[in-house]
Amino acid sequence: MEGRGSEQVAGPLPLVLASRSPQRRAILERLGVRFEVRPSDAPELQHGEPRALAVDNALRKARAARLPDRAEAVLGCDTIVVLDGTVYGKPADEEQARATLSALSGATHEVLSGLALLLPGEERTALARTAVTFRALEPDELDAYVATGEWRERSGGYAIQRAGATLVHAVEGDIENVVGLPLASLLGIYPELLAR
Repeated sequence: MEGRGSEQVAGPLPLVLASRSPQRRAILERLGVRFEVRPSDAPELQHGEPRALAVDNALRKARAARLPDRAEAVLGCDTIVVLDGTVYGKPADEEQARATLSALSGATHEVLSGLALLLPGEERTALARTAVTFRALEPDELDAYVATGEWRERSGGYAIQRAGATLVHAVEGDIENVVGLPLASLLGIYPELLAR
């Protein structure tokens, strides 16, 4: 656990998810957790050391969504895909999606998620890492997947919880991290979540 302050919070606070991601919402809903969605418009940084980048972006999102003088828990999250030190963000178009998936084909990449939880007088952060290995993909497989449109708004250009699962050979680590919200890491910095 990183970035814990000294001030303790008694009891659960209203939870705010600083994200538009339907995957993150679905994961929290599956837990039966009550929360408010307050999307953040904080621009995502694109360059820097990948692990620091993911945490910094999560902090930026959470801080932008926080309201002054509100006693609440604000959760920011940023997920990036990294292969050999190169960060693969959300493809801008089909050509970029195909190039991204082609680069990931037959290789093992990292999915890094930075988490930031803002509580009154305290910021908690965590980083989750999952290794994902793609099968060696044929050109027609790449074309077929790009045609699904699942690559839109997805770091690395794929959705593992949907047809993107067919691209994957192996996953090492928390698969929820690849979907968009690493539960083990979240509970590590916010054990109060399950007391809600």
